[in-house]
Amino acid sequence: MRMVFMILSATALVALGFWAYRENYQTQAELSDVRALQEEIGELRESLSVLNAEWAYLNRPDRLRELADLNFERLGLLPLEPEQFGEVAQIIYPSAETPALLSITNSVETVATLEQTP
Repeated sequence: MRMVFMILSATALVALGFWAYRENYQTQAELSDVRALQEEIGELRESLSVLNAEWAYLNRPDRLRELADLNFERLGLLPLEPEQFGEVAQIIYPSAETPALLSITNSVETVATLEQTP
């Protein structure tokens, strides 16, 4: 009986060692993936900050004003004036008598079926 217990203990010890070995390498692989993702996030944040700086540079008011002046004839852009805006009283809101939106009753199949040629 003592020999069976020793064999079972040795087998359990080998199995636990194998499990720990495998978990160690899986953990190292996951940590490597996390490091790679963090590097990618850092690169994307850096490119985002460059894009934000470029957007701010391209949207300078003096530059936009020059572009509008250069393309005035082609675009017909005019400066905004208060008379161009409407008043809140001019907005037409739906009344209680307005019919509700109709529900969709006939569905349309959007996925094309592939026909097999002989």
